[in-house]
Amino acid sequence: MSYGSDPFSAVAALSGVGVAAAHARDAIDVLLRQPAVRSDAARVAAESAVRGARSSAKLDGADGDDLTDPVVQGALRATAEVPSLAGVWSKAPGQALARIHLLAAKDRADRVTLGRPRDGIDAARFDQLLRFAVAGTAAPSVVVAALVHGELATIAPFGVADGVTARVAERVVLVARGVDTRAVSVPEAGHAEFARSYAPLLAAYAEGTPDGVGAWVRHCCEAYARGAEEGIAICRSLS
Repeated sequence: MSYGSDPFSAVAALSGVGVAAAHARDAIDVLLRQPAVRSDAARVAAESAVRGARSSAKLDGADGDDLTDPVVQGALRATAEVPSLAGVWSKAPGQALARIHLLAAKDRADRVTLGRPRDGIDAARFDQLLRFAVAGTAAPSVVVAALVHGELATIAPFGVADGVTARVAERVVLVARGVDTRAVSVPEAGHAEFARSYAPLLAAYAEGTPDGVGAWVRHCCEAYARGAEEGIAICRSLS
């Protein structure tokens, strides 16, 4: 992905992205209007975090039902802190990202490497991502979330648990930018449902072509809409 003065806005103008973004936002708005969210958002958010963490772990090849699996444990720890991390992200995204990785990779990486970008990554691209991720943009916030996910998964700044870290960061952006203010949607469930296309579309995104980038963002928007449906299912199960 190349950077201009507002690269996210340029992506939002790609074919089909605007419509997909609007659909995703509408679906999440429907979720936020659910009575269960209004009356017991904390309980819905807790279940959302568990379902999201398990789905995220599955995308990395783990058994999401095995709570002893270090991938699952890391995803559970990191996803549980999304609401508090959203406030940190808005002011210091690098600090928030370091915390996400520490939680996600705690049992999988050398302690001294936790939260520290590895040698050899594209540091300029990584730094630009963190700067643009909290900057003003004309792009819909769901597009920002999709691009943060895609960039982090592509850059793989830590070398371990980058997939879980990217998906937790995506959740954080959705909360921090006011899309899912209660952290009750389950975007990871949407990604997991479309798992067959997840890796190929991420690879297409990494190539940096307009078609590849647009396809990835549209996929993410579809996952967000599906994640909103999963949130509604949680609301119904708790009523």
